[in-house]
Amino acid sequence: MVIWFEIPVVNMDRAKAFYEKVFNIQISLHKMEGIEMGWFPNNNETGVATGTLINAGDHYKPSDDGVLVYFSCQDVANEIGRVEEAGGKVVSAKKQISESHGYMAYFIDSEGNRIALHSSK
Repeated sequence: MVIWFEIPVVNMDRAKAFYEKVFNIQISLHKMEGIEMGWFPNNNETGVATGTLINAGDHYKPSDDGVLVYFSCQDVANEIGRVEEAGGKVVSAKKQISESHGYMAYFIDSEGNRIALHSSK
C-alpha cells in the first residue's frame, strides 16, 4: 500500500551525501514549486515504493520519534556498517527479528530522522 515517502531534511547536500554513501546509490535533485527534493532511484518499477529527501520549510521537520520508514537491503550489516562514517548514528545494530522475518537495524540519519533497515539474511 505504501507508494511514496518523504524524509525531511535541513541540509539537502549533507542528507544527499549521507544516503548516497549508506545505500551506494545516486539521488537526483529536483525543485518543484520552490521545494528542494532529492529523489531516491526506483528504476521505474511498478508497485515498488520510492520517495524523496525534502527540504520544504517549517512544516517538514526531521524527527527521531515519528513514523519509521524501513529500507530493504540485501544484508542489513552492509548499510548499517556505513552509517557512522557517513555522519549518522547507529541506534540498533543488526538483530534478528525471527527466523521467518529476517533482520533489522535502525539509525539516526545526518538530519536527525530515525530510519530502519530490513533484510532476509
